[in-house]
Amino acid sequence: MSVFAWEEPALNLRLDRRRRANAIFTSLCLAAIVLAILFLAILLVEVLRRAWGWVDLQFITSYPSRFPAQAGVLSALVGSIWLVVLTGLLAVPVGVATAVYLEEYAPAGRWRDLIQVNISNLAGVPSIVYGLLGLGLFVRTMMLGRSLLAGALTMSLLVLPIVIVAAQEAIRAVPPTMREASFALGATRWQTVRHHVLPAALPGILTGVILAISRALGEAAPLITIGALTFVPFLPDGPLSPFTVLPIQIFNWTSRPQEDFQRVAAAGIVVLLVLLLTANAVAILVRDYHRRKVNW
Repeated sequence: MSVFAWEEPALNLRLDRRRRANAIFTSLCLAAIVLAILFLAILLVEVLRRAWGWVDLQFITSYPSRFPAQAGVLSALVGSIWLVVLTGLLAVPVGVATAVYLEEYAPAGRWRDLIQVNISNLAGVPSIVYGLLGLGLFVRTMMLGRSLLAGALTMSLLVLPIVIVAAQEAIRAVPPTMREASFALGATRWQTVRHHVLPAALPGILTGVILAISRALGEAAPLITIGALTFVPFLPDGPLSPFTVLPIQIFNWTSRPQEDFQRVAAAGIVVLLVLLLTANAVAILVRDYHRRKVNW
């Protein structure tokens, strides 16, 4: 009898143990996913139940009020749209330019590694820290006050690491042969980046923009720190206007003791979710369009 015949039972036993361990791990991961989805579903059902009958045209077109039946989200909704647009205009060009420099121009070395590590660490910094930075730098030092521009600059710092990291991964995924072919035809590095690398990386960059928009729409702590208002009975008319946003307005309503204000807050959550899903849907459609265009 060969030596392999003696080792065969032990080998089969190890394989059975690995299969069982793999099955257990797969089951635990699936249970974690199902549990998370279940909790999310319960939360959404509870929010929809409380908001039922409160989300209507009057709620969308009215300003905040001390009376729940007259309260609305118009100023907060417009403020959120202003904030997201300004944040995107500030964060996306800077983030993409930083990613292009780090991936295409910066020489490999300790300095680049140091920048890369700091960008990765900034993505995990609590949002309240960015609020304190915005309060000290934009509100007081630059004397922008409690304005939309101060809030957009603060939120840009918050989402900038997300945009940079996503853009870097997208640029890194572009095949090197595309760059080599462009160089072989006599193109400069900037021409290669502009006409070949960035169009190919655009779907991945837009994925990072989607994540950045989602976080900017849902954050309240940095804006509360810089002094965004909780009661705004007017619409902002420019970047230097006082403002409020949906998360702050919802926070204000949840702090009220009246039961009706809890229902108004739930209605505000529904409006925030619809705005978030709409913004994400538009960004996903643009991303898929460019992805099909690149594949052609």
